[in-house]
Amino acid sequence: MRVLLKISGEALKWEKEFWIDSEYVEWVISKIKAITDKNIELVIVVGGWNIYRWGDLIKSWVNASDSHSLSMLSTVFNWVVLKNFLEKAWLKSVVMDPNGINFVEKYSKIKALEYLKDWNIVICTWWTGNPYFTTDTGWVLRALELNCKMMIKATKVDGIYDKDPVKYEDAIFLENISYDEVISKNLRILDQTAVSLAKESKLVVKVVNMSKSWAVLKAIDWEKEGSVIS
Repeated sequence: MRVLLKISGEALKWEKEFWIDSEYVEWVISKIKAITDKNIELVIVVGGWNIYRWGDLIKSWVNASDSHSLSMLSTVFNWVVLKNFLEKAWLKSVVMDPNGINFVEKYSKIKALEYLKDWNIVICTWWTGNPYFTTDTGWVLRALELNCKMMIKATKVDGIYDKDPVKYEDAIFLENISYDEVISKNLRILDQTAVSLAKESKLVVKVVNMSKSWAVLKAIDWEKEGSVIS
């Protein structure tokens, strides 16, 4: 079975205001190892908001296209760091980038599939490689390209809510929701382009809390955990 796991950049910083919490990343690595121990072929993508929040600077003075590109660079940083943590845990991995950065490998669907069959964790950076497309769109695109059977978004909350549960105590948890509802209610768990692409391909997305010990594994085993978009 092949799974794509998307970890938010904010999850990597954990309780810190900025950067990466190394102790928490080691805890995340232990969960990734538990996934691979189940003979799961794993693709990972990540956000970069622990380093650079493109929306904040667009509001002030940074050109929108440039700001998106800077945010994509932050995902490269996150995953080169993650690869080192994976290697520390004796897990084989490769970082693949669509734009040819010389210290990571050039992304190729054929090469990525070869790595997966050889039990490497494939880490995909740079979203789609284009501004105005978020990690969500890149996530769905890579899942389709690499024939993933399931997509899991690991965040700092328990799943999908009708509004931000961090800001609103009365936020309502949504265990099951359709792609059309995500679009019509303008829920921010995924961007609209990613939702439309996933809907067209009939891909199931699960949203779970990364900090809950076995949430990702339960989602992979189709146990009741987090929220499901289908």
